[in-house]
Amino acid sequence: MKEQKTEVLFTKEEIQDRVKQMAGEVSGDYRGTVPVLVCVLKGAVVLLSDFMRRLDIDVEIDFMAVSSYGNSTKSSGIVRILKDLEASIENRHVIIVEDIIDTGLTLSYLKEILLSRNPASLKIAALLDKPERRETDIEADYCGFCIPDKFVVGYGLDFNQMYRHLEDIRVLLEFE
Repeated sequence: MKEQKTEVLFTKEEIQDRVKQMAGEVSGDYRGTVPVLVCVLKGAVVLLSDFMRRLDIDVEIDFMAVSSYGNSTKSSGIVRILKDLEASIENRHVIIVEDIIDTGLTLSYLKEILLSRNPASLKIAALLDKPERRETDIEADYCGFCIPDKFVVGYGLDFNQMYRHLEDIRVLLEFE
């Protein structure tokens, strides 16, 4: 795979500052509880790692893997659960940790599934929000940055499994 041109959208410092702010909001909102952070794999794993280390409350973590993209830059609209939670979330405060909200189809599906498991509450923490692409009525309760309708990579976000390792978030300028 040839190297593709990218342009920095958010530096690692900007990302870390915003993640710290989000963690402060969540810590304040959940003081006295032990929420479950549900990381949506694979893209949100970098965010989860930085986010949970900046919380000043105890949390538990679990993971789900869902797919609606495959190897494309556009969502197929068909969501598949590839890995489900290991523990029950019934009567627990749950925060879905997501890398990006694009069309919202995947997250709406995931939210519906998790709500059917009777959590005490369910909120969404997303690093990036692309509202121009939204096809469903879903929003993050904790949002890092709103971004334009561009395909972004880095800080866990990928294109064909590449670029996840980048410390900043970049716009992918051209596609193979």
